[in-house]
Amino acid sequence: MADSPREDRVAPLVLHATDNGVSWITLNRPEAMNAVAPEQRERVIELLAAASAEPRVRAVVLTGTGRAFCAGADLRRGQGGEPTEPVAGDAARTIRRGAQALIAAVLDCEKPVIAAVNGVAAGIGAHLAFACDLVIAAEDARFIEVFVRRGLVPDGGGTYLLPRLVGAARAKELMFFGDDLSAAGAERLGLVNRVVSPQDLEKTTRSWAERLAAGPTRALALTKQLVNASLDADRATAFAAEAAAQEINMTTADAREGVRAFAERREPVFRGR
Repeated sequence: MADSPREDRVAPLVLHATDNGVSWITLNRPEAMNAVAPEQRERVIELLAAASAEPRVRAVVLTGTGRAFCAGADLRRGQGGEPTEPVAGDAARTIRRGAQALIAAVLDCEKPVIAAVNGVAAGIGAHLAFACDLVIAAEDARFIEVFVRRGLVPDGGGTYLLPRLVGAARAKELMFFGDDLSAAGAERLGLVNRVVSPQDLEKTTRSWAERLAAGPTRALALTKQLVNASLDADRATAFAAEAAAQEINMTTADAREGVRAFAERREPVFRGR
């Protein structure tokens, strides 16, 4: 019998499943500690866009297989999978179309996104977690601003995300030294919402994700948009955006159900519409 085509024998770089309204996106290069290859990055971006557009998806989880969440960008792989030498003038374009596009896809996803950090999150891997709306980390997870160790400037939105999450001084400390930050340390800084045992990571993540998936999907999307935009807005702009979002949200079936359930003294049943 002839061998099967090679692509039939190779595990997909990104695993994907939808369960109870939750889109589970799993980086699947455990042998490379889930260092992101270009084709893998494009698949994640595609899945996040699909989650925004699919009414049956009401929450998203990002995680990884093996002992790492994501060890950063795979610097050894070019678009064709072969080692490449940098070409002067290409770096900015590569960053915009690559790492920054990935982080923007998480920030712009219209559904709440949870990072389930199962191990090392380094470089763009750390920024991928920090871009998520909620972060649950295993006790043995570590976050590393690894760029300085390679003589590089942080990219993938790190210089945008970290100062907004922990302040400028803490962000500089993390980026200047590139020291490992434990899950507990990340929780103390406000980078992680919850630290759990490795055995409880999937259970806790599933519980949170399914709670979000049962919530008022459009209200959550507008809330995410408002909070993210508020970090770059003055008070007047933020207040105006908040009022406009509430006006839009009041036209949804879920808002009407929430008000009706309150009046009837029962729990609301949201449908994501």
